[in-house]
Amino acid sequence: MVTRLRALGTQWTTVIPLLAVVLLALTWGRDLPGVVVAVVTLVLAGAVLAAVHHAEVIAHRVGEPFGSLVLAIAVTIIEVALIVTLMADGGDKSSTLARDTVFAAVMITCNGIVGLCLLAGALRHRVAVFNPEGTGAALATVATLATLCLVLPTFTTTRPGPEFTPSQLTFAAVASLVLYGLFVTTQTVRHREYFLPLTKQGEVIDADSHAAGPSSRQALVSLGLLALALIGVVGLAKGVSPTIESGVESAGMPHAVVGVIIALLVLLPETIAAVRATRRDRVQTSLNLALGSAMASIGLTIPAVALASLWLSGPLVLGLSATHMVLLALTVTVGTLTVVPGRATPLQGGVHLVLFAAYIELAVTP
Repeated sequence: MVTRLRALGTQWTTVIPLLAVVLLALTWGRDLPGVVVAVVTLVLAGAVLAAVHHAEVIAHRVGEPFGSLVLAIAVTIIEVALIVTLMADGGDKSSTLARDTVFAAVMITCNGIVGLCLLAGALRHRVAVFNPEGTGAALATVATLATLCLVLPTFTTTRPGPEFTPSQLTFAAVASLVLYGLFVTTQTVRHREYFLPLTKQGEVIDADSHAAGPSSRQALVSLGLLALALIGVVGLAKGVSPTIESGVESAGMPHAVVGVIIALLVLLPETIAAVRATRRDRVQTSLNLALGSAMASIGLTIPAVALASLWLSGPLVLGLSATHMVLLALTVTVGTLTVVPGRATPLQGGVHLVLFAAYIELAVTP
């Protein structure tokens, strides 16, 4: 019976990515009626779950923290592709899309995912244990990238409005890549032990020692299916984006909510994987996923958008509003106080979730 269930799981995670790509080819560039949008949404959700499965197979093969890095980069590829394609189609109306989506990703990961995992881990195991050295380094990098790319444009004076000049945008893009590269080197080479899960006694453990890893062939197959699933997610999300935008407009909500929905969509694989890691008492892996996604979202998206701005028409607004800067400052402060002890109770998880709820409330009703 167990073997049959495993075979069934393998079949659907193989079929769904292929189905997503076929459906993408049939619907690309067309106005979709409501029934087709519903079908596309279901397949898109299946492709997200399949992407999580194959990313976890690859992560199990390469081990931590490389596994977290694979999924973070995969999710960011989705985000970058969606932002650039929507900006290409949206004109001036999409001038704030990159800012809204990146900031939404930061708030979702640093408050939503982190808060959910700390709360679940602390409730399940009394305290959520993680390495403050690795987590603190990740949080510091996220805070620096967010300030350079999303806060400073509000205060620069060379160009009117919350925009960078071309030289300033180039500096921000290069600095983002350099910081992200330095962090990845630290995480995977120089101080890999800082990003491995810990026992309650503070001992480093192997996150994947509980089971034999997949073969190289299985990992390569999962890599190919992961690529197909991501292509399907990007393309199908692009297909339903007009429905999302019209729904947001008809509900009378600000256009920034579109960026929130996109970020929620592309970070769904990350959220599922992080919660699964927490249930296995691997809170450090969950934090690697959350903060790694926030870092990749800024460190890779901003350079990609800066490059795309060379041929895209219209302004590129990156500076945050005063309300969002307050939320960002509070997130960094609370995150620092959470990270320093290396242990978290349900209280810390609840504080982060309240911050996330405040962000959603202010996004819908600014």
